[in-house]
Amino acid sequence: MMIKPLVTEKAVMLIESQNVLAFETEKEKTRTEIKNEIENLFKVKVEKLRTRIQGNKKYVYAKLKKEFPAIDVATKLGLM
Repeated sequence: MMIKPLVTEKAVMLIESQNVLAFETEKEKTRTEIKNEIENLFKVKVEKLRTRIQGNKKYVYAKLKKEFPAIDVATKLGLM
């Protein structure tokens, strides 16, 4: 499984207010693997990465650098 964008009310608020994209991925992936995958897939730079494991899933919150608006990426993905 690759990374899967989250489309929840909270995820949309994070995109608009904090330039953060939320994803779901498999639990075994490392932070470095996730960061590289996001940067390569969407041609952006990740400033900070937070992860949360809940049940058998890992949720990732990727804060993008200022010059890469998260809303642009979300629009390309059809989330907005």
